Amino acid sequence: MACSAASASALISSSNPVSPLSSSHKPSSPSMIVPPSSKKFSIPRSLGGGLSKPFLSSGVPRSVVPARGAGSRNGGFVVRASSEIPLVGNVAPDFEAEAVFDQEFIKVKLSDYIGKKYVILFFYPLDFTFVCPTEITAFSDRYAEFEKLNTEILGVSIDSVFSHLAWVQTDRKSGGLGDLNYPLISDVTKSISKAYNVLIPDQGIALRGLFIIDKEGVIQHSTINNLAIGRSVDETLRTLQALQYVQDNPDEVCPAGWKPGDKSMKPDPKLSKEYFSAI
Repeated sequence: MACSAASASALISSSNPVSPLSSSHKPSSPSMIVPPSSKKFSIPRSLGGGLSKPFLSSGVPRSVVPARGAGSRNGGFVVRASSEIPLVGNVAPDFEAEAVFDQEFIKVKLSDYIGKKYVILFFYPLDFTFVCPTEITAFSDRYAEFEKLNTEILGVSIDSVFSHLAWVQTDRKSGGLGDLNYPLISDVTKSISKAYNVLIPDQGIALRGLFIIDKEGVIQHSTINNLAIGRSVDETLRTLQALQYVQDNPDEVCPAGWKPGDKSMKPDPKLSKEYFSAI
């Protein structure tokens, strides 16, 4: 199993999130994030072969409300999830935790970014494993592209800050990470993984959850991969660009595979024909 719980026996458990260091990492005065009300998920036991069963939950009530600043003929709508977290449309659960950045121990608080930056928050199962370093280093190598979009990246696992530090100090050719351009958060209490509903209870590790949180602290995108499946930096970047585009242009929507420079669409029965006639 990729990043299996068995790998954890040799590791020191970790605990909490990251706080910015360089100019791009300095937290400003925190804005309070108020977590939405939650319901319990029923989580089955994991399957063999490195994969675990999907979360099962009851139907999720949602309310449709007009989007702020929307001036399109159809009013512009945004879906707000109302009860279960962390569903897209809800405020991201706040947290404060220890992290490793620039080979130092720091404190990271999610609400420090509210009003200032978008956040890519991603969870991975364990340090010193196999798929995990390929994802972590891939995001670090592309960090400048996210920075240009006013976005911070935060990585999270249940390992301790001491395990994170040892992994960062290990050369990439030996399965280590080397220096990273963003913090690795220690969620040793597993409270963050639980809050974002990515924890596998019977294994004590997190699924590969990834959340894009906007500057208002609202989760606008989430994906959860099973343990053996790595994520795409390209797709994360594309989704972030699409999110920022529709927030800047509330009368438009982005069709499948949209990238900057591509034609967008008006969410209107008549105006949308302009897009369809051009493809």
